Amino acid sequence: MKTLKNKKALMLAVITTLTTGFTAQIHAAKGVLQIKETVKSDYAKTKYPIVMTHGWLGWSRIGNDSFNIDYWYQILPDMARNGSTVFAAQLSPANTTQFRGEQLITQVEEVLAITGKNKVNLIGHSHGGPTVQYVAAVKPGYVASVTGVGGTYRGSKVADDIQSNQASRTVFNIVGQYMVGPILTWAQANPDIPVDFDASMKSLTEAESAKFNKRFPTAALASDCNKSGAKVDKGIYYYSWGGTAQTTNLLDIDTILMQLGPLSYGNKDNDGMVARCSSHIGQVIRDDYNLNHTDLANMLFGLKGIFAPDPVALFRQHANRLKLQGL
Repeated sequence: MKTLKNKKALMLAVITTLTTGFTAQIHAAKGVLQIKETVKSDYAKTKYPIVMTHGWLGWSRIGNDSFNIDYWYQILPDMARNGSTVFAAQLSPANTTQFRGEQLITQVEEVLAITGKNKVNLIGHSHGGPTVQYVAAVKPGYVASVTGVGGTYRGSKVADDIQSNQASRTVFNIVGQYMVGPILTWAQANPDIPVDFDASMKSLTEAESAKFNKRFPTAALASDCNKSGAKVDKGIYYYSWGGTAQTTNLLDIDTILMQLGPLSYGNKDNDGMVARCSSHIGQVIRDDYNLNHTDLANMLFGLKGIFAPDPVALFRQHANRLKLQGL
């Protein structure tokens, strides 16, 4: 009898420990995520912390410190090892630019509180581009620099085509709203993140992007995307880069999706989702890397073309660029 009680007590202790640990992981997974690594150099040690902002249907981290799938595969740990104080924002995978921007402001304020700094360097991929643009417009005092990587600054014709066809719009909305969106929020242990798939697609259209840019203007975004925007606007430094590849690795599951760009634009002057000149803001570092839209963030698992540049190195070099600029 005593042995049975001991076994029950032991089992209860194990269950309590596991449950407590799981709850702690869930709590840690919500909101902005700081990446910590053993620092090996100060090459990427910027003055202000860096906040990485994921794009449409994105996430910060799925899993825990031991086993995880980062949106920015291998990029953030590399930046941290090279001296960056770097965070990954956790935003709605699908929502309006303004909604995601307000979420980001809250997380930027958290980063400022954690680090004691008064500004951050914002880097946004895809829909993360205009999302950080919103923060710079609404809270310019928080922002030292804005960087867009394959940013949807002038929208994506892929979104226009999907929205304009009722059949495709319905299918995408059902799959996105009731399958993909909930899976992404659940996998991050934060199922309460609001998802509005149809609104997100509308935000990504060229027409709605033009309205957004009029409402939240910046001299860094030229009136014509073939012209150069200001490198500095209201004390905020602006940078961008992008790619012009679609099929880069047949083993990469994004290969089929990246064919939507050429279909919509009727050419290959895009990264499979966003037209080359649409990604321009501020100082354009380069806009024709042999990388497709997801390769630019080293998704998924770093699969890319054999002769393509290393996205991890591009971000490390950019952190050094910000450092040398005193940012």
